[in-house]
Amino acid sequence: MKALMGKPGQSSLLAVFDKSAVWSVQDHLAARISDALELANFFFLKANSSESGDLTPPEPIRRPGQPEPEKPAHSFASGEELSAFLADMNNL
Repeated sequence: MKALMGKPGQSSLLAVFDKSAVWSVQDHLAARISDALELANFFFLKANSSESGDLTPPEPIRRPGQPEPEKPAHSFASGEELSAFLADMNNL
């Protein structure tokens, strides 16, 4: 079994036992480069923009074998919040 797991290439057996083997080395490097570029752009905008307070950092590309991120539960505005928002919009 260990000999089969150590073989190069993409095999279905290896993908079942090791989720990170679904991607090749090139795929992992491309994802890493993409994450680094997105983060560099984020820091550039954060440093050089006057409206950088509401910027959120980029999410990295999810790699194989990582658990699915939990999606946040939706929250709805209360009646008071909605009426305050509409009043503000009416006063523009």
